[in-house]
Amino acid sequence: MPKANTAAQAGEDLVFTRPNALADRATHYCPGCHHGIAHRMLAELLDEMDLAGRTVAASSIGCSVFLYNYIQVDTVESPHGRAPAVATGIKRARPDKFVFTYQGDGDLASIGMAEIMHCANRGERVTVVFVNNTVYGMTGGQMAPTTLIGQKTTTCPGGRCQDREGSPIRMAEIISQLGGTAFCARGSLDSVKNIRQAKKYMRQAFEAQTKGLGFGFVELLSGCPTNWRLNPVAANKRITDEMIPYFPLGVYKELSGDDTCGALVAGEGK
Repeated sequence: MPKANTAAQAGEDLVFTRPNALADRATHYCPGCHHGIAHRMLAELLDEMDLAGRTVAASSIGCSVFLYNYIQVDTVESPHGRAPAVATGIKRARPDKFVFTYQGDGDLASIGMAEIMHCANRGERVTVVFVNNTVYGMTGGQMAPTTLIGQKTTTCPGGRCQDREGSPIRMAEIISQLGGTAFCARGSLDSVKNIRQAKKYMRQAFEAQTKGLGFGFVELLSGCPTNWRLNPVAANKRITDEMIPYFPLGVYKELSGDDTCGALVAGEGK
């Protein structure tokens, strides 16, 4: 008999359980997709920080929209790219609520570029979770603003060319330079070590809102095995070998409770 069954029959305590904020349902995401890991991190923090009962999420368009199927909080489905604007409206109408957006790179860094920039610059008391897998996931694997040079997609089958399409956009670096940003960091979901660190970054992004410091932003480097045409193991390796060198992990901006003028107290990605 497998050890897990023996432990269950013996009545031993479980050490790994489903967070209350995470719905008890099977995932529909592709094998190896990291959205499930990101969802679990979100749900764990909502439980640990006792936020679920007063949370409103703004999901956007793309694979990220299905957040409402898995995270058990009130969720507003936003038009493509407009989640930061929707979140702004929710927070200003109900400042007592904890408000976050959950967006992909095709959504946030392309059609939604204006919304995210101005939301951060105004210092809206909301939190943005940005899942970067360097490709449009839901619509067939087209080139995204974050697609790496040489990466092949359905709309650049020969690979992204810097002379033709420009360089991949580094969103964490951009957001960190805006005056209203209180916390900005980039984590990754490719390994247990990086997942643990990414959860700490997400907590800090949440705390930027709960402490009234300003806008919180956390970027998560994520795999898309289906559109990358890789198996899950190879997709994780691609994040390690190709994405992290171009998108360095670390904290890009962090304000303390004593900062009143948007001063940068901790800085460079590492």
